[in-house]
Amino acid sequence: MAKTILPYVISGISVGGQYALIAIGYTMVYGILRLINFAHGDVFMVAGLLMVYLAASLPLYVSIPLVILLTVLLGFTIERVAYRPLRTAPRMSVMISAIGVSYLLQNLALYITGGLNKNYPQIPWISDRVTVLGMETSRVTIITPFLTIVLVVLLVLLINHTKIGMAMRAVSLNFETSQLMGIRINNVISATFIIGTFLAAVGSMLFFTNYPGVVPTSGAMPGLKAFVAAVFGGIGSIPGAVIGAFIIGIAESLIKGLDTILIVHGTIAEQIGFATFSDAFTFILLIIVLVFKPTGLFGEKTTDKV
Repeated sequence: MAKTILPYVISGISVGGQYALIAIGYTMVYGILRLINFAHGDVFMVAGLLMVYLAASLPLYVSIPLVILLTVLLGFTIERVAYRPLRTAPRMSVMISAIGVSYLLQNLALYITGGLNKNYPQIPWISDRVTVLGMETSRVTIITPFLTIVLVVLLVLLINHTKIGMAMRAVSLNFETSQLMGIRINNVISATFIIGTFLAAVGSMLFFTNYPGVVPTSGAMPGLKAFVAAVFGGIGSIPGAVIGAFIIGIAESLIKGLDTILIVHGTIAEQIGFATFSDAFTFILLIIVLVFKPTGLFGEKTTDKV
């Protein structure tokens, strides 16, 4: 039984790590701006397309850092152009702006690619096949969770032990008071978008190495699942987003392999089609969390002053 389930668990941990890198961007922006950045999944998709086009004309050792740099620049530009002018506007206006940016990025990608599937380039070493515990898989599947944990630890250290991290924590607690204390709010918010889009760019490299087809809507489903992971863990909590992402990744992978697992162990005789419901599970989980624990696993209750 364990040997049958193990490949799906390992795959789920890997996918969960990729979702976690996207979910951190959602949870950090929400923690400071109380904004759901709906364009974040599309930034993830743009990072994939940038790699496709840059790797076609440049060596990988140049195109990889260039993709990260351009993705970070895109996130910084989105914040400056679409969100900063609406800082004092009603929250609904900013949310509509985020949705507009999402559709703008998707339509630009559609115009550039013609809607055709683009093959993501193979990245040497991480794309190689390896055997672990008698199971053959790609090296990226193995290194993703470890890389995710390292990046999360570095991020937590940055937030807890640096000046910009202290400013982020202050702004997330009280926006107006932080301004009165002399914290440069715009710099803090820009830094938040830069960190979030950097992690999304790294996540896109790991994700598209495993799933090499890139289309204009490639960021939609991973983005939504990462958002659900952030809500499940407690949006605004970085550890919560990471743990939520790993749980969703593992559950999704097990559901996709449930037919095979049950057939191998003689529980069923033929395919039922459980894999069809792997995406639905994520959103059923979201509904359950919102009904029974709206603050998520690690979210804190907030009280609005009257």
